[in-house]
Amino acid sequence: MAVPSLVAAGSASAQTPVRSVNAGTNKPDAERPFKVTPVATFSSPWAIAVLPDGRLLITEKPGRLYLVTQQGTRHEVRGVPKVLYGGQNGLLDMAISPRFATDRTVYFTYVEPTSGGGGLVLARARLAGSETSLRLADLTTLWRQGPAGSGGQPGGIIAFSPDGQHLFLTVGDRMRPETAQNPDLPLGKVLRLNLDGSTPADNPNASAGGVRAETWSEGHRNPYGLAFAPDGRLWLHEMGPRGGDELNLILPGRNYGWPIVSNGDNYDGTPIPDHDTRPEFAAPAVYWTPVIAPAGLVFYEGRMFPEWRGSALIGGLAATALVRVTVDADGSGREVNRWDLGNRIRDVAVTPDGAVWLIEDSEDGRLLRLTPGKS
Repeated sequence: MAVPSLVAAGSASAQTPVRSVNAGTNKPDAERPFKVTPVATFSSPWAIAVLPDGRLLITEKPGRLYLVTQQGTRHEVRGVPKVLYGGQNGLLDMAISPRFATDRTVYFTYVEPTSGGGGLVLARARLAGSETSLRLADLTTLWRQGPAGSGGQPGGIIAFSPDGQHLFLTVGDRMRPETAQNPDLPLGKVLRLNLDGSTPADNPNASAGGVRAETWSEGHRNPYGLAFAPDGRLWLHEMGPRGGDELNLILPGRNYGWPIVSNGDNYDGTPIPDHDTRPEFAAPAVYWTPVIAPAGLVFYEGRMFPEWRGSALIGGLAATALVRVTVDADGSGREVNRWDLGNRIRDVAVTPDGAVWLIEDSEDGRLLRLTPGKS
């Protein structure tokens, strides 16, 4: 989507401060309007990518990739590069090219081992071979974090603009909070790139060169959800420290305040000023204290659950839940449902038939299909 459209969506009325809503104390719904069908099991799965024909690509954090049918038959995809696996690091997100029907290209992120620890990498490759002998071919690195370093919180979530012309990438602060406010480091940022990894000429600071030219927004902590809503606006969620998980409407050139402001506190209990003390920083539409530890984000546009259309579906790690949030034209949001699933939910996806798919964050994490009915 071209910048003028996004700026229009984030014009003066949309940038008017919206009162942040704390949904952290919400309780799970008593009933679930869906049945849960386990389909397959994976070792520390991290992301789901949906192919146009409804098959799924599933990443495992240790560095494996599988093509999976909706019946649970799976085939390993060879050619995954070596990853630095441990803690929050490893093979991360997987996204299907907007032109997959013609180029069979996939985009993915991982943390590569380096002499300085590890660095986030954005790469693309062609899904080649037959179903039983698939591989990643013509692998190309599009972007590489610099400098590398230790720590988790890599981010690494990919989203494509609705017109398929640009790629957005979240980069976490790698547990070095001060980097999120350093404009010359990519950590704690959302980047906007062309599909080949180059910098769009209409980025907010394109003329500055380097990281500043690539940056779309800054002041983020640990963003594990990024998705466009049906109206074309970009939304991101990120984990707070001790409290203060956030769902943010992402606007070009805005600063979201981490670590200067947060609706949570430091892990040692020392306070951090709230967003309302520094209005120059964009405040979240929804925040969670206590945390839900959000992971995975998709906007529902399917047929199976018509009442969910336009809603954000978010996985909850700490909440062991699927969370539904509605967002409004003024940039506000509201958690309307929380369904306890009894296990940490790492990612959420929707297939063309409208079914919702989840993966559990576990060494034996299940792939789950949600369809209308009672469990």
